[in-house]
Amino acid sequence: MKWEEKNNSLYRKFVFNNFSEAFGFMARVAIEAEKMNHHPKLTNVWNTVEIWLSTHDAGNTVTELDRELATKIDGLL
Repeated sequence: MKWEEKNNSLYRKFVFNNFSEAFGFMARVAIEAEKMNHHPKLTNVWNTVEIWLSTHDAGNTVTELDRELATKIDGLL
């Protein structure tokens, strides 16, 4: 599954082999997001991470900043 735009966000679900892999991925996402000063909504249940990207300063819509972070997140896989 790739990123999909819905409810004014870019959304993607990632499934890993276990909790440790999922949590490590979330930590890497957090580092990239902090570098960009752009903080996504992240959820984690066991081996599944879900991410929603939107730009709050632009009225909670998808912007180029969200697309850039999505590309960086994809590069972490």
